[in-house]
Amino acid sequence: MDENTLNKVLIVRTSAIGDIVFASPFAKALKETYPDAHVSWLVDKGNETLLTDSPYIDECIIIPTTEWKSLWKNNRKLEVFRRIHAFGKKLKNQHFDVVIDLQGLLKSGIFAWMSGAPRRIGLGSREGSQWLMNQVIPRGGQPERISSEYLYLAEQLNLDHENFIPTLSINESSETQALKKLAAHDLFPRQYAVFAAFTTRPQKHWFPDAWQSLASIVKEKTGLTPVLLGGPADQKAAEAIQSGAPDIINLAGQTSLAQAVTIVRHAGALIGVDTGLTHMGIAFGVPTIAIFGSTCPYTNTMRQNAKVIWLGLSCSPCKRKPFCHGKFDCLRSITPERIMAELDLMLKNTP
Repeated sequence: MDENTLNKVLIVRTSAIGDIVFASPFAKALKETYPDAHVSWLVDKGNETLLTDSPYIDECIIIPTTEWKSLWKNNRKLEVFRRIHAFGKKLKNQHFDVVIDLQGLLKSGIFAWMSGAPRRIGLGSREGSQWLMNQVIPRGGQPERISSEYLYLAEQLNLDHENFIPTLSINESSETQALKKLAAHDLFPRQYAVFAAFTTRPQKHWFPDAWQSLASIVKEKTGLTPVLLGGPADQKAAEAIQSGAPDIINLAGQTSLAQAVTIVRHAGALIGVDTGLTHMGIAFGVPTIAIFGSTCPYTNTMRQNAKVIWLGLSCSPCKRKPFCHGKFDCLRSITPERIMAELDLMLKNTP
């Protein structure tokens, strides 16, 4: 990219939480290459928590997705179009020189096009978004490495990509609130282990009985209190796990995303499935064990205190099309004892 014309840059990666975590070092690469450029990030409302306190992002532009969906459901479709048009005008008035679409979908491509930026770069653009870009760079890199596709894009754009590892910052106010919430349960930094048990697809979930067994083992072997984190939709599943594990503190659905980020940051360890909270553990350098089965986006975490357990069965990764009729041997064969052994080794080697 031409440094002489790069005054304002817009990054587009509106969702999901895990992918935003993976993409986080891209802003650092941009800012360190072009320190005088104004870097903005376009994100769905709610996800800005992951970005607003980054020293590499000057501004988060929030898409009021929930508001638009509510209007649409109430049959106020013309109002939705009016607001989207006004939002696009607001984007265009920012006069971005370059927009970089890290998502590569039609939705993100439309927003990139609406910005009016004379140069629009898409990463692996599809669903028609490729026709809205000036340049499409195919997804590449080493799949086994965390954040590999974003690193590859940074390389292709000649950005400074040294130490390209997910990084997050936390808000002081949210941190204070989260620490108070922990203290109410007699929990304090480094005295608990986060269990990130929930995600959007059942074929990525470990089993409730496995979490229950792991809770007692972790408590006995490490002294860390297991803490379940999750969103409001995970409350029933969290209660089912807690019902068979008295050692677990269940905070699922009881924290904001910002508070959950803080709780992960101060954990003594984290064990989780392929979900955003797990990737946050790696971003913060928390000792992390990640349990993978039907997906395997990376096995190289780039950190000595983070390990992905993936058995590499012939049927894995099946992604969204499992054909094991719910047996999920790729996950069932990962035992609590195996996880505890890995965690024990990791904690012994962590300063």
